Amino acid sequence: MAVTEKKYHVGLGPGDVGEYVLVPGDPFRTPLIAKYLDGAREVAFSREYRTFTGKLDGVPVSTMSTGMGGPSVAIGVEELNELGVHTFIRVGTCGAAQPEIKMGDLVIALGSVRSEGTPDGYVPKEYPAVASLDVVNALIEAAQASGARYHVGLIRSVDALYSDLLPDQMPRPHLRDELAMWSKAGVLSNDMETSTLFVVARLRKLRAGTINLCVDELGAGEIHHLDPSYMDRMLKVAVDAVRRLIARDARATQRQ
Repeated sequence: MAVTEKKYHVGLGPGDVGEYVLVPGDPFRTPLIAKYLDGAREVAFSREYRTFTGKLDGVPVSTMSTGMGGPSVAIGVEELNELGVHTFIRVGTCGAAQPEIKMGDLVIALGSVRSEGTPDGYVPKEYPAVASLDVVNALIEAAQASGARYHVGLIRSVDALYSDLLPDQMPRPHLRDELAMWSKAGVLSNDMETSTLFVVARLRKLRAGTINLCVDELGAGEIHHLDPSYMDRMLKVAVDAVRRLIARDARATQRQ
């Protein structure tokens, strides 16, 4: 059935959004991304979902914020899927779980540990939260071209941000040991949205990837306010990755 009206939560309707969408959490990060899209304009600001749409190389591309945490990410992906979006790149922040990951470094996720609850409403924990290979490759290529320090591997998504930041102040026992276990297992960093994005996108046969900016080094116990140039650099990498995906998709279409 064709979609003819605006979606309830994201406030978007047919023609408002491109098939490629960059999804930060912060609504005030979408205008920063929009600067790198040709002719971008704000098309909706509903709840936590703020959307700008423009073009890259003549192809419609959007950026929509999702707010913090898995529930709003899942709603956003579901409604954008109904509007024809097929590719998502999360452009977020994270806390390091390895000592070599420093403030301002970029982390590209191959997959995410499901330590939060939203995907449990879709599938059991045994179902992995895995990124799309095309998106991962595009992000790696863009990061390499930028010259930024970056890391690629597994991350972990959580619901309770401050449980990770301040484990000794939480009533839950052995929390610090659990965090140390994930670090020993090779998890690179922690965020709040990636596993939900990956699971819902995979189930809906969509492409998804994540690039995060480190804002909290291992053991720091606080989130730092970074030089804006670090955020700007990550946004440029993410936009470049979308441009690479557009070109790759065009070549694939020509071969068909």
